[in-house]
Order: sequence, then C-alpha cells, then structure tokens
Amino acid sequence: MTPTTEAELAEAIAAANGPLRIAGGGTRDIGVPVEGASLSTLGLTGVTLYEPGALTLVARAGTPLADIEALLAREGQRLAFEPGDMRALLGTKGGSTIGGVIATNASGPRRIQVGAARDFCLGVRFVDGQGQVLKNGGRVMKNVTGYDLVKLMAGSWGTLGVMTEVSLKVLAIPETEATLVCNDESAETAVASMAAALGSPFDVTGAAMINGQTMIRVEGLAKSVAYRAKALQDGVLQGFDIVEGAASAKLWADLRDLTPFAGRDGAVWRISVKPSDGPALVRELSALSPEAIFDWGGGLVWLRVADEVDAGAQMIREDLASIGGHATLVRATTETRASVPVFHPEPAPIAALSRGLRAKFDPRGILNPGLMGA
Repeated sequence: MTPTTEAELAEAIAAANGPLRIAGGGTRDIGVPVEGASLSTLGLTGVTLYEPGALTLVARAGTPLADIEALLAREGQRLAFEPGDMRALLGTKGGSTIGGVIATNASGPRRIQVGAARDFCLGVRFVDGQGQVLKNGGRVMKNVTGYDLVKLMAGSWGTLGVMTEVSLKVLAIPETEATLVCNDESAETAVASMAAALGSPFDVTGAAMINGQTMIRVEGLAKSVAYRAKALQDGVLQGFDIVEGAASAKLWADLRDLTPFAGRDGAVWRISVKPSDGPALVRELSALSPEAIFDWGGGLVWLRVADEVDAGAQMIREDLASIGGHATLVRATTETRASVPVFHPEPAPIAALSRGLRAKFDPRGILNPGLMGA
C-alpha cells in the first residue's frame, strides 16, 4: 500500500486486520525483521511551506531527503543535524525520506554541537494505530495534549504512528570549514585531544577518529575559521595539520556515511558510552577482533565485528552493563537480527513506559510490531 494522502493513510491503517510493515525510502533497514503487509509513505510527497527568512520548512513525510537538501541549498541553508546516507553500509536501494530521517532520529557528527534531528523538529502530523490523525502544533484534526509528540515520534521507528508531515528548523550553510587532523594518536590520546578541543572556546562542530586519523572540525566565516583553526593548532592541538574546504567536507561525509565499513562483511554496532570509556571498551572486546570508529568526541563508537553466532551481543552488552551505555545492532544478517535483541534491552521501568506508550498509540499492536523488540 502506498497512500497518496493523509486521509488514505488513515483509512488504510483503520481498515488493517493484521501487522503493517511501515517504511519510507527503505534505506535504513535496521531492527528485527517485521512480517506484515507493506505500508509505504512514498506517496506522501511535497514541501508545503518553506520560509527561508524564518528558517522554517514543512514537508510531507515521503518527500525525498535529497529534494529537501537541494531546495535548502539554493537558499544557502541546510539541515544542520547532518543525517547520514546508510545505503552503502546497509546495502539498501532507493532514497531517504524526511519522515524516515525523523522516525529514526538520524543525526550525524555535528550532533555534539547543534543537537539531534529531534531538536530541529518543530512539529509532526501522524496517524496512530487506530487510524486517528494526530498533530503537535498548527492545524489539527485531533490534538493530543500531555505528550511531547515530537520527542515521542523521533526515534520511534514507526512503532507509535506513521508520520505524514514534519515541520523543521533549518540553518544557514557556513561560509567555509576546516578540519585539523592527526594520524599518529592512539585511541586514548585521540579522545583526550577531542575533549580538549571540545572544551576550548573555539566552537568545534565535529570531533572524531576514523581510519586511525583524529579529526576536529570548525565552521563559519572564513576569517573566523582561520583564526580558530590556528588557535587550536597553537594550543591544544599542536602537531595537527589543517585540511580545508571541499577536502574537509569529504572527510566528514565519509564519517557520516561510515564509508570505511561499506561493502565489507561483518556486523556493525552503534554504541553510546562516556567518551573516556570508549577506547577501554574496544580493548575489552579484543576477542571479537573489532574495528572501531569514534564520533561525538568518543561518545559514539561504531564497531565492526564478525557476524557469527550472536555477533558479539552478549559480550558487548555485558561489558556495557558495568560501565553504562547502550548498543544497537545496525547491520547484520536477517537471521542474526531475528535472534539477537537489535535495540538495547530497556531497564524494567523504561520498558513499562514503552509498553504503555505503544498501548496508547497502537493498542492493536499493528505498527512495525517487534521491530524494536518486546
């Protein structure tokens, strides 16, 4: 099913007599495989409002992300939360939709400075599991009070409702950017360098380690970028070289899209920890022969391991239990994803809240059932 209007979508969900497999562009095939009738938002397309002066854009959920980015670029603007392209990593086709980006809370390297996708979402319209149209802000068929619907929908992976429209805050594209790079740091030293840069007054917008290279990004007006990059070189990042302009942007696109892991076998984990714990965690997991990429100052660890047995799930989650953090299995075979908890098991109180929310918004349990686990 590919409805072309919100009313058609609401009717389709209300009439459903079994599970529905909800998808946008299908580029982020993550989670426990869902059995059910396919329901796509690709028919819900178009930008319904764009006010560059107000830094505001409203688009239907199935609008291709590429179309939105092109429209914004013509006005010198962008989605500052830097959503990645997961197609090469996951081996998927098609194109991302703006609804899929928000539903998965897809946020890239710039999150450490500007926030996540959910922080740029001003409002949503969606259809719940009973076929009711709900909205947070603006024109409404039915408004739900008592819930922050934007926060609920962002990262819910289509399990609470099917988005039909999103309202977004956009920002100007900086005049230029520069990246300070160093190739001879250990993971521990790299995390220390990232922490020092992020703790400086120089407005760092990216801090990562990929392919053994530590990277620190600054963006803005050309004179400001030059001054801040030089100040970092002379201060906490002595010995770092500077990469500028398009070459700098390419470094961060490769990180955003996890290019080093694309086209290679193995499972890929997304692990959130305290930045100082990341290198030690990777060492503890040496039996898995992991390959690591550190983002968000070291607080986000992308880990590639062999896709064998449980893809390292038990070992990873046992180690996280002692230090705090959570792990999501982003890429693995269908068989592994069906047998291993893809999303990190929630503590009992949080799990009870999650069940309560699903019972409220999808009492029949038909929207992507089981995708995020129990």
